[in-house]
Amino acid sequence: MKRLIKKQVLIPILALAVLVGASSFKSDFFEIAKQIEIFTTLFKELNMNYVDETNPAELMDSAIKNMLGELDPYTQFLNEQDVESFKINNAGEYSGIGALVRSYENKLVVVEPYQGYAADKAGLKAGDEIIKIGETLVADFDDNAGELLKGANNSTVEVTFLRQGETKTATITREGVEVDAVPFYDMIDEKTGYIVLSRFNRKASKQTQSALQDLKGRGAERLVLDLRGNPGGLLSEAINVTNLFVPKGELIVTTKSKVKKFNQEYKTRNKPEDEDIPLVVLVNGKSASASEIVSGGLQDLDRAVIVGARSFGKGLVQRPLKLTYGTQLKVTISRYYTPSGRCIQSLDYWNRDEEGNAVRNTKFNEFTTRNGRKVWDGGGIMPDITIESLKTNTLIDALEANNIVFDFATDYYYDHNFDSVEDFNFSSADYSAFKSFAEEQNFSYRTRTEEVLEETINSDETLLGPEIQEKYKDLLLAVNRGKITALNTFQKEIQKNLEDEIITRYFYREGLYKYYLDHDDAILTAKELLADDSKYKELLR
Repeated sequence: MKRLIKKQVLIPILALAVLVGASSFKSDFFEIAKQIEIFTTLFKELNMNYVDETNPAELMDSAIKNMLGELDPYTQFLNEQDVESFKINNAGEYSGIGALVRSYENKLVVVEPYQGYAADKAGLKAGDEIIKIGETLVADFDDNAGELLKGANNSTVEVTFLRQGETKTATITREGVEVDAVPFYDMIDEKTGYIVLSRFNRKASKQTQSALQDLKGRGAERLVLDLRGNPGGLLSEAINVTNLFVPKGELIVTTKSKVKKFNQEYKTRNKPEDEDIPLVVLVNGKSASASEIVSGGLQDLDRAVIVGARSFGKGLVQRPLKLTYGTQLKVTISRYYTPSGRCIQSLDYWNRDEEGNAVRNTKFNEFTTRNGRKVWDGGGIMPDITIESLKTNTLIDALEANNIVFDFATDYYYDHNFDSVEDFNFSSADYSAFKSFAEEQNFSYRTRTEEVLEETINSDETLLGPEIQEKYKDLLLAVNRGKITALNTFQKEIQKNLEDEIITRYFYREGLYKYYLDHDDAILTAKELLADDSKYKELLR
C-alpha cells in the first residue's frame, strides 16, 4: 500500500517537473522572439524615418558591441575579417609583413618586427608610427588599418612612417609568416633545459615535445617550462601539453555550463613524453586561459612547482558559433575547473561596480592537491614560489597602459649602442633618466586609496566637518606625491619591464631569452630549486 502511494505521488511530481520545464522553455523562447521582433521593427523605422542619413551597418555594429559589452570581454562578434584572423591565430601561419602592430585612431605603431621577416628586412623598427599604407591614410581608414598590411605572398606594399620626428617610406614584400608556439629553447646549465611556450596554437604540443626530446638528447635531466606572457589559445593543446608530463587517463580540466552538451571532462589520451623529469613552470600576470589550465593541472597533480607571480585568472571557455554571411559569435559557453575542482576566474563580470567595471574576487575557497597541499580558487594560479620582480600593481599597469616604458625604450634605442646582449647594462643613471621621462609625460592613474578618499570627501551623506574634510584632502595630496616616490619603491619590477623592452629592440626575442638564462630572477630561482632534489620534492609533498 505504501509503495502504491509513493508511485501515485511520484507520477504527478514528475509530470509537474516536465510541465514546468517545458513551460520555462516556451517562456524563454517567447521572450527571445518578442525582443527580436521589437528590435527589428525599431531598427527598420529608425533607418527609414531618421532626419539624417543613417548607416545601417554601423548602427548594427554599435548595437551588437554595446549588447555584448554588458557580458564578459571574451564574448565577441566576429566579422569576416575577424573570423580569418581567428583562424590564423590558431593555425600559427599567415601572409603579411611579419610584425606585431598596435592600432590607434590615426596611426599604426610597430610594436615588434619579427626577426628575419619582411618588415625587419625592410628596416622597420619598434616605435615606428605608420601613417600611410599604399595610398590610404591610416587616419582616414574606418576599420583596423592593420588588415591592409596583410596580403598574398610576394605582393608589395609601400608604407609611410614617422621615426623620431622624421618621415620615411619603405616598400615591403609580403611573405608567409610562421608563428611558432615555442620560439626558443636551450640549456640553462648542463643538466637543466628551458622551453618558452608563448601561445597555444595548433603547433604547441608538437613543438614542446620536439624541444623536450632535443634537450634531453643534450643532457637535460630537469626542465623549466616558461608560460609567462602566454595569453592562451586552444583548450585541446593545453590538454596535450599537460599530457607530455602526466600519464594517460588523468583528468586535467572539467567544464560546466547551463547547456548540458558543454559539460565535459577532459582527460589525457596519450602516453606521456616524460612523467618523471623534475619540472618547474613559470607564470606571471599575463599567463592566462590555456596557460592556467596547464599550470593549474600540473600544480593540482603535484607534478610541477609553479614559480613566478599570480596568473591572470581567466576561468572561462569560449566557442565560435557560425552566423550568417560568414560571421561568427565567439561566446563564453562554460567555466573550467582544475583537477582539484577550483575555478580560477579572478574577475566577476556579472557583478560590476558603480563605474561598470568587473569586480575582482576577494573571497577565496581552499582546495587541496593530490598530495594534500593547499591551493585556492578565484584569483588565478598562485605560484608555490613568488618572484617579487614579476609582480604588478596599479603603477606598473599604468606605465604600460600609457606606453611610458615602450616610448622610453624607443628613445633609448636611438641613443645607445651594444654589440652583443652580454654587453647590455641598464645603469642607475639610465633608471634616473626613465623617472624624469615618466614625470614629464604627466600620465595619470588612480589607486584604490584615492578612490576611497574621494568617495568619502564627495559623499553627500558624510557627517565629516570642514576640518576633517581638509585633512582628507591633505591625505589625498600626499598619496599623489607618493606616486612619484613609487617609481623608486618598485624600481626592481619596473626595471625588469624596461630591460625586457629594450633588449628586444637590439637583439629580438631570441636575444632576450638568451639574456634570461643568466639574469632572470625566476629562471635563476628555478635552476637553484631543481638542483636541490630534496627541496624540490619537499615543496610537492
